[in-house]
Amino acid sequence: MSNEYPAELKAVLFDLDGTLIDTAPEFVLVVQQLRAEHGLEPLPAAIISANVSNGARALVTLALGLQPDNAEFESQRLRLLDIYGEVLGSYAKPYPGIAELLADLGENNIQWGICTNKPSAFAIPLMATINLPAMGSLVCADQVSSAKPDPEALYLNCEHLNCLPRQVVFVGDHVRDIEAGRNAGMQTIAASYGYIEADDDAAAWGASVIAASADQIAPLLKQFSF
Repeated sequence: MSNEYPAELKAVLFDLDGTLIDTAPEFVLVVQQLRAEHGLEPLPAAIISANVSNGARALVTLALGLQPDNAEFESQRLRLLDIYGEVLGSYAKPYPGIAELLADLGENNIQWGICTNKPSAFAIPLMATINLPAMGSLVCADQVSSAKPDPEALYLNCEHLNCLPRQVVFVGDHVRDIEAGRNAGMQTIAASYGYIEADDDAAAWGASVIAASADQIAPLLKQFSF
């Protein structure tokens, strides 16, 4: 890759699941096992994958049809997380092009980090299993008082990286990511290759640009004006 990144670009931040790392295969296993424990037939893997970005609560509802006010909901949420802990990092992989992108950013003195609503108890060990260049910041929802789309976590990333929000591009596969980036004063890339439900449309999120695959991110970054 060429040295054509804007001089004002100091860092690129990524959402984790569905943007930087493809974790859906693990959540498919988790949801199917939870359903099997209740005597339910497997769901189509694509439906599970599309809901991964909505978090554990949404996956419990998807798996068992339980709403959060159900007396069994919390115990099943904890069971889902227990199952996930057993498979964590077994099948997760960076999206094609991510490792090359991060290496190229490093060669151009551009930092990178992660801003995720995934709890640190899962995000930290997951990233320890993934072979990627060293990141400069990892901020999880339990490290801040307000999760995305609040910009608090992104501001903490910027503190870690010693840069201003206006010098950062945030990449994510959910409208909450794009809203968080915009709320923080960052430019944004919508990862339309990520975990997006059938009735959602990345073009409607208000991102600066859209990446249909991870290997499109670098060329898009080089087109930004600051």
